[in-house]
Amino acid sequence: MISMSDIAIRLVLSCLLGGIIGYERQANRKSAGLRTHILVSLGSCLIMTLSINIYQSVQGLTNADPTRLAAQVVSGIGFLGAGTIMKEGLSVKGLTTAASLWLVAAIGLAVGSGYYSSAIITTLLGFLTLTALSVFERTYCRHGDIVPLTVVSIDKPGQIGKICSYMGARSMSVRDIRIEESSDNRMIISLIIHSSYKIDTIDLTDNLMKIDGVVKVKCE
Repeated sequence: MISMSDIAIRLVLSCLLGGIIGYERQANRKSAGLRTHILVSLGSCLIMTLSINIYQSVQGLTNADPTRLAAQVVSGIGFLGAGTIMKEGLSVKGLTTAASLWLVAAIGLAVGSGYYSSAIITTLLGFLTLTALSVFERTYCRHGDIVPLTVVSIDKPGQIGKICSYMGARSMSVRDIRIEESSDNRMIISLIIHSSYKIDTIDLTDNLMKIDGVVKVKCE
């Protein structure tokens, strides 16, 4: 039987490892962030420890398979991951976040089973994949130019349409858009702009500032 102190250590470690992956998703404003990943990893770890203890308590009395309870985590996490996947036009978003949820579920199961080294190595490799390879893709695997853009504008009807229409008129597509409202009747619009040619960020900023209601434009 796994002692309560050992279970506590495994639960805490699963939170830390799941939190590392969740931090990267949270930093990139993904639909499933720090808390979601921690909860998935923590729940998976608890289910795995329960599976082991339940099996050991009935060992020799039944043919129960200790992996059955944990196996439901692998299939059940698909429903949570599917909720992060969204289709926008011809593009599909959220696949990486869904995969990261599946990953932390596996990490939680590994920690719950006592495979600490495997869980830690997997966490480090997963974090490097999400961070280092993301930079590599932006640098070497992109076609055209991609520019993160933040626009602060007065919150009024049709404002987002004006901004997106400007992009479309200059053959620039909006890959991603997020809108946050502020208390001073303004909204913060975060966009990812893609173009087949090199984007002149200074010209883009100057022209967006000419749109009525736009207060501030920042190209990252």
